[in-house]
Amino acid sequence: MSRISVRGFAAASATAVTAVGAVTGVVSSNTGQPGGDAEATASNMTLLADIPGGQQAQVQKASLTQQADAQAIAAGASAKKVAEETARRQAAADALAKQKAAQKAEEEAKERKTAQETASRSATRDASSFPAQSSYTVAQIQAMARQIVGAGQFQCFSNIVDHESTWNYQAVNPSGAYGLVQAYPGSKMSSVGADWRTNPATQIKWGLNYMNEKYGSPCQAWSYWQAHHSY
Repeated sequence: MSRISVRGFAAASATAVTAVGAVTGVVSSNTGQPGGDAEATASNMTLLADIPGGQQAQVQKASLTQQADAQAIAAGASAKKVAEETARRQAAADALAKQKAAQKAEEEAKERKTAQETASRSATRDASSFPAQSSYTVAQIQAMARQIVGAGQFQCFSNIVDHESTWNYQAVNPSGAYGLVQAYPGSKMSSVGADWRTNPATQIKWGLNYMNEKYGSPCQAWSYWQAHHSY
């Protein structure tokens, strides 16, 4: 029987038959080496031929099992790498989709707000379209406000006026604030009309302009008022 190195066999075997051939080739390729080196190498080897015949099959099986385990480990590592890369790409795609959805939602919210404000303004009346009177009831003043401010923002506007003047268009504060929205000083309202002292419509128009310019809308002004008890 040929003397076959177990070490060479374990390194080269794919099957029991090819392993024997491969290892035999390794051994034979070394025949050109000096005799001393060959003998030294041989003396350090455990040869398949030295193993009892009944155990040779077990050695071959163990070698093939070890090779299969190594291949399985390599395959597992490759699969893990592929899975990690796939997960990374999916996370990046999800993040991009989430960002786009947020941007779209923000744009739609702005469009809705603009449409609401446009609709509200188109439904309002100018202060000058109300005829001057010598006096006004609260109901009359509130009716003016509904038409000037618009239904979408009226309740917020009303909440502020309730707290500032209880709808008294001649309300005076020692600080100098005046009218429905307590403009400070009251003379600021002359930018809308010279009749700011006696005309609730002029005061309402000025107050609406002020809330829109400073806070964006009466409802945003009311949110600020709730947090600070002034605006």
